[in-house]
Amino acid sequence: MKQVFGGQTMLGLGLWLTIFRIHMIKFIFIFSFIYFFNFHNFEAHAESYDIAILRGLDKVTARISTFEAQKNKHIRFGTLRILVRYCDKKPPEETPETSVFLEIIDLRTGGKPRRVFTGWMFASSPAISALEHPTYDVWVIDCKTLSESTGERGGE
Repeated sequence: MKQVFGGQTMLGLGLWLTIFRIHMIKFIFIFSFIYFFNFHNFEAHAESYDIAILRGLDKVTARISTFEAQKNKHIRFGTLRILVRYCDKKPPEETPETSVFLEIIDLRTGGKPRRVFTGWMFASSPAISALEHPTYDVWVIDCKTLSESTGERGGE
């Protein structure tokens, strides 16, 4: 006759302990896996680039222009003077994101220059941080290195 222990037979208790051990091993494995990946940084960081590719819309003429802006050099788009401070892009194995830190000043004729935008713009979400101007829209397309630029020649 089988002995009864707490309403279960000894055979049932042994089976219960085996199942418990299997679940504990799974729990320890999963916990170790989560701990390892949460406390070890495997994320690739954004790479810095020399040139920002921007696109601008003149709302009066409905013309769209794509232009390249080198870091720390002013360019003009209509009455806007645009200065790129940083141009970062995540590597291809990460979620695609291009971010550019811009300073945009409106140089109206007859008026004094007025800063209309300073901050980060993101290629994937242009509406998050957008230039609010009655005549112009500017948004980020991409970043690239100086050697990739079609207008630049190496060694000069």
